[in-house]
Amino acid sequence: MWRCARSIEYNATSCALPGRRPAGAAHDGSVRSLPAFLAVAAAVTLAPGPAFALVLQTAAVHGRRTALATIAGNSAGVLVWGALSAAGVSALVAASQVAYDTLRLAGAAFLVWLGVQALRPRRRDAAAPVATTAGEAGGVDPTPTTGPTTGPTTGPTTGRDTWRAARRGLVNSLANPKLALFFVALFPQFLAPGAAVLPAALAMAAVIVAFDVLWYGSVALLVDRARRAVRPRLVAAVEKVTGAVLLGFGVRLAAESR
Repeated sequence: MWRCARSIEYNATSCALPGRRPAGAAHDGSVRSLPAFLAVAAAVTLAPGPAFALVLQTAAVHGRRTALATIAGNSAGVLVWGALSAAGVSALVAASQVAYDTLRLAGAAFLVWLGVQALRPRRRDAAAPVATTAGEAGGVDPTPTTGPTTGPTTGPTTGRDTWRAARRGLVNSLANPKLALFFVALFPQFLAPGAAVLPAALAMAAVIVAFDVLWYGSVALLVDRARRAVRPRLVAAVEKVTGAVLLGFGVRLAAESR
């Protein structure tokens, strides 16, 4: 969604009147039609970006359940931005260079941090509680082994892992200034005259979330099945590659100007 939002030109009139059609704009029914909006929502979802890389990495390293938590967090962030666009906050972020740059640098720092974490060697002793539980259940020696490892998480997913994944997905969305521009530029084009702004914005955000869940969920399922049939080194390679991609997204976001 980050990448697709970059192609939408900032419109000062839309920011001045969040949730309303710019003055002088034509009320063409085709522009506000459901098929047109669904096409845009699908294009936004399928555009590769940090969210896709994060879901792919999480599914490859930690499995489907943790990846679904990441998707849930990311979707919650999309809904929050939808509500903020109706409240005018997105317009303020889009209109204020200071607010936009602050959010942009925060998002860039978060992506760089995700990338660095993925590129760092993983340690077996960090997963000792998980390994112990799995070992006790299977009759295997539960004694953890210290030292770096590059393999995926093999033990069951804990509640802490799930919440951590959800938080990462949420921050990935909330620290994305492109979403503010995206919603400010897109939503007024599909908002019917006289419609209640907040329910309409949330409904359109929910459609995008539905596409996100369907697409990212399918990716998580396929990756989770594939990781069971490949060598741990390949899974580790996926983690490193996606980490490098996230790092690249962060550096690009920090360096770019609106």
